[in-house]
Amino acid sequence: MATIFSKIINGEIPSYKIAETDKFYAFLDISPLAKGHTLVVPKQEIDYIFNLEDNLLGELHIFSKKVAKAIENTIPCKRIGIAVIGLEVPHTHIHLIPINNVSDIDFSREKLKLTAEELDEISKKIRYNIDNN
Repeated sequence: MATIFSKIINGEIPSYKIAETDKFYAFLDISPLAKGHTLVVPKQEIDYIFNLEDNLLGELHIFSKKVAKAIENTIPCKRIGIAVIGLEVPHTHIHLIPINNVSDIDFSREKLKLTAEELDEISKKIRYNIDNN
C-alpha cells in the first residue's frame, strides 16, 4: 500500500511543492514547526533512511542542501535545522526547519496553523530562490 508521501508525489494528494527531480520530492509540511518547514523524500518508498543505498543517501542530502539554501534565502533564520525521525510515516523523509534556537526544532511544540494562501505564498518564494540562486 502506498504511503501518504507516495500519494503526494503521484499527485493523488495535493501538496505545496518546493522542488522535484526524477529521484526526490520536496514539499511544505502542512503542520509546520516554523514557516518554511519542508519535507524532503526520495520517490522510492524506503521506510528507514539507513536502508537507502549509499549513492541514493548521498544524493538525497545533496538535494536537501539545495532546498535548504533556498529556504534560508527565503525565511529569516540563523540556520536550517535538519531532523530525521522516521516513525510517523514509513517512508524516508528529512525535515528542513528554519531555526533560531535549539528549541525551534522541538517536535512536541504546538505546530503552526497556516492558511492555504500562506503556504502557497511561502512555497512560491522558496521555489523562486531555488530557480534563481
